[in-house]
Amino acid sequence: MYEYIRGKISEATPTYAVIEAAGIGYFINISLKTYADIEKLDESLLYVHYIVREDQQTLYGFSTKLERELFRQLISVSGVGGNTARMILSTYTSHELQNIIATENAVLLKNVKGLGLKTAQKIIVELSGKMIELGASDMILTTTQRGSRNEAYDEALAALAMLGFQKSASEKALTAIFKEMPTISVEEAVRAALKRL
Repeated sequence: MYEYIRGKISEATPTYAVIEAAGIGYFINISLKTYADIEKLDESLLYVHYIVREDQQTLYGFSTKLERELFRQLISVSGVGGNTARMILSTYTSHELQNIIATENAVLLKNVKGLGLKTAQKIIVELSGKMIELGASDMILTTTQRGSRNEAYDEALAALAMLGFQKSASEKALTAIFKEMPTISVEEAVRAALKRL
């Protein structure tokens, strides 16, 4: 029904934003990724997905069309609601999620808070073929080409776990670090992550 809402950001939190458009304030549920994209802006355009239930009407907003498409794919899986899909998209970036599903990594997917292994496996079974359509094959190629990066990432993640840091926070920090510096050593990655955690 609605494609997007563009307007002034009246309020922005890690879980929702209020966007004023044509004198109406829209309460829109968002992911952490979308929050990071809009938190410093005065105005924004969010691609929306509108869910109508008997007892409520809910708007979910996304800074990119890809994130919205992934959200729609996730909620098409039986047992995955809007809030669970949003939690998945808050834990992993769109490209990380595409890669996890395309490579059928249920163990990594179940790291999402409130998501069990059975549901993670169900998501992978139902969506793995659709990730190729969304361009995930390119992501798999670049990831396999960077085997050494994955080893360095895994070692740095293990080191941070031994130091007592939460896995999700460590993964987020390391993903950002390896994105900025793909050839960084394990030691330098751990040191850089410690500054961010």
